[in-house]
Order: sequence, then structure tokens, then C-alpha cells
Amino acid sequence: MDFIKPATTIEQQIDLLKSRGMQVEDDAQAHHYLSHLNYYRLTAYWLPFEVDHDTHQFRPGTRFNDVLNLYVFDRELRLLLLDAIERIEVSVRAQWAYQMGHRYGPHSYLDAALATRGDWHARHLASLEKEVARSDEIFIQHYQSTYRQPKTPPIWAVSEVMSMGLLSRWITQLRPSDRASIAKTYRLDQSVLKAFIRHLTYVRNLCAHHSRVWNRRFTVTMKLPTGKPAVLVPLFHPDEPRKIYNTLVMLAYCLDLISPGHHWKQRLGTLLGQHIMDVTHMGFPPEWEQQAFWLDAAHAREEARP
Repeated sequence: MDFIKPATTIEQQIDLLKSRGMQVEDDAQAHHYLSHLNYYRLTAYWLPFEVDHDTHQFRPGTRFNDVLNLYVFDRELRLLLLDAIERIEVSVRAQWAYQMGHRYGPHSYLDAALATRGDWHARHLASLEKEVARSDEIFIQHYQSTYRQPKTPPIWAVSEVMSMGLLSRWITQLRPSDRASIAKTYRLDQSVLKAFIRHLTYVRNLCAHHSRVWNRRFTVTMKLPTGKPAVLVPLFHPDEPRKIYNTLVMLAYCLDLISPGHHWKQRLGTLLGQHIMDVTHMGFPPEWEQQAFWLDAAHAREEARP
């Protein structure tokens, strides 16, 4: 079958939504948002409001503002995720540089013998060298103008210019005993840390490219802890391994270690309350608000409800 659908004007898009049962209280407002958000982008946010996906008819009482509220929540959730991921990424970079630098020396990352696979190491080192070469950081330029060999800076310097994707790949190629020295900082098993950083790289990319995360079924999941730390294990919802709730648990847990006194959980709760979110779409278990771990978030959620 050939694709023959024509492009529609914003006025036609508004009329189409109305014909399918959506209440548009303010045509000018809807026109403004459709001009800047793209009709096709918003389709993912009104899917939960459809009573019949084949005909795209909406449930009675569905309003354009309900869809917009969901979209704004997802955008603000992405910003909250990026805030947490940044702090964790910086921490893991620091631990990689510190542990490997003290164990094997300032340029230990050049040693293929410290990787589980030589072909991985060669590929990842080539990527790292490219990232160093295109960096305009003063400390990189200082090293290259001061020292002849090795051509690339010490591990504590290159760690500051590597992408999160490359950091994840480097953590993956480490020998388990070396990865365990990093994971110990977070009281995690080394295999859990490896999977978590890989998962976070995927989530960060979704956020950086403005993709929907609120009710997404993740394709790159993480390994849930089964033994340690004991306080963390019962918090997860293993029946929803592809939803964002488990990710939120790990982010909040790591922030408790990395940034004592942070208010990230409260900010999450406030966001949920302000937008009156049904958290089941995000994989939250029914009893989550009764867990001591989430009490600050639960309290903030109640206070923020309109």
C-alpha cells in the first residue's frame, strides 16, 4: 500500500481532534501549541485517552488541556532525570579514574591487558582518542603542549571529556574485579553497576533527544539487585521491568549516597502532585507511598496537589 495522506493545516488538525470527541476549550491556545509541538508528537500523549485506537475516538470528557498537562509533565520529568543522571555520571567517571589510576597508573586506560577483550579496547580507545582530539578544554591543551609521551592525558583528565556512552562501554570492558572496586562505592554488585550505567546511557539519550519517557516500555533495561544492598532490594517492582519506576528507585538511591541532603525525591513528588499523575503508567507499585524510602516524595506529592 502506498502512503497517500496529505499534510494537514493546524485548523484541520483541531477540527479532527474535535470530530473524535476531544474538547478544545480554546482554539487559539490549541493552535499555538500545535504550531510549536507538532501534532504527530502529541499523538503519544493522547493515546491513553482513546477509547478505540482503530477509530481514534476519545473517551467522553477528554480535554486538550489534559493532553497538554501530560506532555508538560513528561518534559519536566526528563529534566529531573537529567539532573540525577548528570550527578551519577560525574561520580562514576571520578571513580573509574580514581580506582584505575591508583591500581595501575595514570595511563592505565591505554593497557589492553586490563580489558576483558582486546578488540573492544582497541575500538573504545580509538573513540576516546577522537574525543580528546576534538576537545577544547584548557587542561587537554596544556597537557599536549607540555608533554610528549604518552600523547593522551592521564586517566583523571580524559575521564572529563569522555561521553557517557563511552564511559558505559569502558565500564563494560573492565575485568569484574576492577569493576567491583568502583561498584563498592555504591554498595552494588559489579554486574548490577554495569547494567545500570548502560541503562542510564539509554535513558539519558531519550531525555537528550526529547523523547517520551513517562510511560515508555524501555528496550534497554537494567539488572535489579537481588542481594545487596538489602535495603534496596524490596523497593523494586519486578513485575514492571520495562517501566521507569525501577529507574527512579536506582537514581534516588544513588543520589542518597552521592548527594546527601538532596531534594530530588521531594521534587519528583511535587511534580507528580502538580500534574495529578496516575503513576501506574510509570510502573509504580500500589504500596509505594508507604515505603520509608519514598515518604518525602509522597508527602511532597500530597502538598502539591491542586
